[in-house]
Amino acid sequence: MPRKEEYRIHPWGWENDPEEESIRLSTLDYTSACVYNNYALYFKLEDGADREKVASILREGLEKTLAQARHLVGTIEKNDLGEHSFLKKKDSTVGFIVQYLNTPEDDFPSFAELEKAQFVSSKLGDRIPTLSWHGLTYGESPKCHPDAHPFMSAFQVNFIPGGLIFNMHSHHYANDIMGWAGFTHQLAEHCAAIVNQTPAPGWDPEAVQHTRFVAPDIAEEDKIDGPPSPDRYPHHEAAALLLHLSKSKAAELKKLATPPEGGWISTYDAYAAFLWRYLSKHRATIYNPAPQESSLWGEAVDMRRRLRDPVAPKRMQRNVFYVPASATSPTQLTNAEVISEAPLSKLAQYVRTTTTGMTNEALNKALDAVAPIRDKVGLIIRIDSLPPMTLIMTDWRDTEIYEADFGFGKPRGFRHLFATKVDEGLVIIYPPRPTGNPDEGWEFMIPYEKQLVKPLIEDPEFSKFFEFRGFEMAEVEDVAAP
Repeated sequence: MPRKEEYRIHPWGWENDPEEESIRLSTLDYTSACVYNNYALYFKLEDGADREKVASILREGLEKTLAQARHLVGTIEKNDLGEHSFLKKKDSTVGFIVQYLNTPEDDFPSFAELEKAQFVSSKLGDRIPTLSWHGLTYGESPKCHPDAHPFMSAFQVNFIPGGLIFNMHSHHYANDIMGWAGFTHQLAEHCAAIVNQTPAPGWDPEAVQHTRFVAPDIAEEDKIDGPPSPDRYPHHEAAALLLHLSKSKAAELKKLATPPEGGWISTYDAYAAFLWRYLSKHRATIYNPAPQESSLWGEAVDMRRRLRDPVAPKRMQRNVFYVPASATSPTQLTNAEVISEAPLSKLAQYVRTTTTGMTNEALNKALDAVAPIRDKVGLIIRIDSLPPMTLIMTDWRDTEIYEADFGFGKPRGFRHLFATKVDEGLVIIYPPRPTGNPDEGWEFMIPYEKQLVKPLIEDPEFSKFFEFRGFEMAEVEDVAAP
């Protein structure tokens, strides 16, 4: 058995905290997924590194950061009015485990082996639960429901041969990806300050407040019942692919997708349009969608940069994203247009229009629209409840996670760990890894039907741009990881 040390850590200065602190959930918190996220950072450590000291630095850094991002301490509780709040009590703690998997007896892959394999999670085999707080893995579960008093966060430090895997669990109601990134950069600065004996970073308490994202109060007689919590759609069995798009190939793709008549599109618009086309093209071979009907496309838009009066505070926490979808758009592209009939530039322009349409005013209108719903727990996003031709993009490039200096090092790898489940139709875009290659580009986690993996990655037009790097989950026969 590996050596494991378990702690319950208090936020820094907890002795002087009030007996209870309550922060009401916002409407946007309800519209996130009802899951625990597993964000894993991979660090390289030299053979002579003092691992106990690194663990101590992370623990102290967490204590100080949790004293600032206070909603990550405690549980979700329901009040007499039927509303949910993050409830932190004076004696509330957060789980913290330090595990040593770096001896030959542990037979754990080394940092060098994982790095050589592009940090694909499938290289970990069935060990993801071992790396996680009491085996906690991603996926819908009764323990996540807000009425089940779910805890907000837990952390596990896993020392492996030559490195460290830092697994950060948080309930999605507490933070979206950019909220997590803000927390992690704050944590890194605290850790670096401890190492370098420099002043601790400042913090804006407004980063946790979300009253502006609470839907307007509606009289009880005007409230309506919302939709029931969605069930999983019966999808084909999927694998999770890790693909790479180099910067030079992305530039080619952007040129290919730029409207010939002029008009600006971003690199994101170009590869989003390309993926929409080619993933749909191969899926159509087994789902046979009606050519003149439309399939669902959407994206998770971070609203922080779009907020006005006032602008968002630095490292704003919680859920500050919205998912505009083609189903509510005044115009939709047909399956035939997406797959082949429309020029790629038309798809790219559609993506651009969707993104730019998510303004502060549009968000306020969306909040007004859901205000009458009595039980907002039913607003949760569940990607795998949507039809199989669905494609939803979530862009994690702006996390800039590889720039986070913890004092003992910067992350060399970043993955959301999926042990047994991925959400079909959800594409995750990772920032470029620090490989030393100036052409290193973005990585894409794409769940895809197992029977379509080989046709997709061997499609000459698709493989011209996207490099297959391996499987994040569930390998497929006859498809060899490089």
